[in-house]
Amino acid sequence: MSIGASIALEGVSKRFDSGLQALDPIDLELRAGEFVSLVGPSGCGKSTLLRILAGLVAPSTGRCRLAPGAEAARAFVFQEPALLPWRTAERNAQLLMELEGLAPDELQRRAAEALALVGLAGMEKLYPHQLSGGMRMRLSLARALALRPGLLLLDEPLAAVDELSRELLQEELSALWRQAGFTGVLVTHSVHEAVFLSKRVVVMSPRPGRVVEVVEVPFAFPRTPQLRASAEFARLAGEVTAALRRETVPRAAFA
Repeated sequence: MSIGASIALEGVSKRFDSGLQALDPIDLELRAGEFVSLVGPSGCGKSTLLRILAGLVAPSTGRCRLAPGAEAARAFVFQEPALLPWRTAERNAQLLMELEGLAPDELQRRAAEALALVGLAGMEKLYPHQLSGGMRMRLSLARALALRPGLLLLDEPLAAVDELSRELLQEELSALWRQAGFTGVLVTHSVHEAVFLSKRVVVMSPRPGRVVEVVEVPFAFPRTPQLRASAEFARLAGEVTAALRRETVPRAAFA
């Protein structure tokens, strides 16, 4: 079980060396143990913001303030599983822990726990090419969860799977979040995915990205598949979509 990390973005902006202003100053607090989604038009800086949270990109201004102990407990899941084809599922799950220098017995124990969490127990000796697309994404999640992160950052990890598999993986990801206790931040282009998974949905403007609205999601956990068909779910998804349209549709269209 992880302890979710709290994190605060204070005046964070990003301007690349090319002169591209990716993010305007952003102030945003992520509460310990919550799940938040970032939505916005393509190119608005969602992934850049996620990489700043991960410590992979430095902000041009402001700071990303993590709670004590969170610096060593961040994990990133990319859109592509990025598995090593010559390693078994077990050995892929151990990779990030090896880079952290964990002892061999700890590698095996944590990998086994993480694979069981994502439903891959019994498949430890299979190679990536022997796994379905959904299983490969589960393995990518297991590799990150084996680090026991306080902060798990996800950059559209479900975008490449079919719709039914995507819904099932959303439900599994939500269950993993509740069980593992990490703070989760997801970048997605799917409003329905954001609403289903999150406690809050952060709506961003076109580039340079800024936070234009934060929508609270009131539905209790665990969230069932039936929630997606409810009027309340449709209303809230419509609210998020309307916030996106206000920022992305030219104002002349409303004249």
